[in-house]
Amino acid sequence: MSTVSTAFEKAQAEDRAALVGYLPAGFPDKATAIAAAVAMCEAGADVIEVGLPYSDPLMDGPVIADAVHRALKGGTRIADVLEMVAAIADAGTAALVMTYWNPVDKYGPDAFARDLANAGGAGLITPDLTPEEAGPWLAASDQHNLDRVFLVAPSSTPARIEQITRLCRGFVYAVSLMGITGTKEAVSSVAGATVGRIREHTGLPVAVGLGVNTRDQAAEVAAFADGVIVGSAFVRRLAQAPTPDEAVAAVRALTADLAEGVRRPR
Repeated sequence: MSTVSTAFEKAQAEDRAALVGYLPAGFPDKATAIAAAVAMCEAGADVIEVGLPYSDPLMDGPVIADAVHRALKGGTRIADVLEMVAAIADAGTAALVMTYWNPVDKYGPDAFARDLANAGGAGLITPDLTPEEAGPWLAASDQHNLDRVFLVAPSSTPARIEQITRLCRGFVYAVSLMGITGTKEAVSSVAGATVGRIREHTGLPVAVGLGVNTRDQAAEVAAFADGVIVGSAFVRRLAQAPTPDEAVAAVRALTADLAEGVRRPR
């Protein structure tokens, strides 16, 4: 059983949603990114997504896109992503890599899966990988027993949802709005409906991402979803902190706040 499945089962046993946090590797620098991720583990995150910096982040809003750009300028490479994954796994928390497909394809899907598994990673979230093109990753993830998380959009048809969820392992990522990340001040009104439509096709946990910034929003999503995904809010804390120590402290505080939100009685 994957550590992602274990994390969601633990949250379910406690009658709450799982908190899934995102941080890009190498931002604001490699050491601070790792320290912030470990702080998230200690403060109540159930699963952490490690962003693999990529030069053309089509789905990412300005906060994450700028952080990824700075990480790339700082020399962040796949080895640094795997080092961050290993630190999270050593802290006892499930670690997924969030990545566009091109870097994995260039690295080699089987080699990437092997190295990710050796680092203690649980699997990949692949926002731009379609089921029709997923064959190499399906084979590699099966070979190395890794989770694979695909995205379902509010516009996805029932047939598409069935096709996507049949390939997922770990959880299903429900996109709560159409657009780029981190640009909404309120949780999308279609999020609950999207989760409901996904549940018609799978028994896997469903986590909602794109739009959660506060404890109250986390509690709102936790009332209808199995997981609450937070990305831009964490990256913003890192970007605004004047020193590395303050950046880590800010991420720790936000994690604790959001963890309280997902633990409110449903």
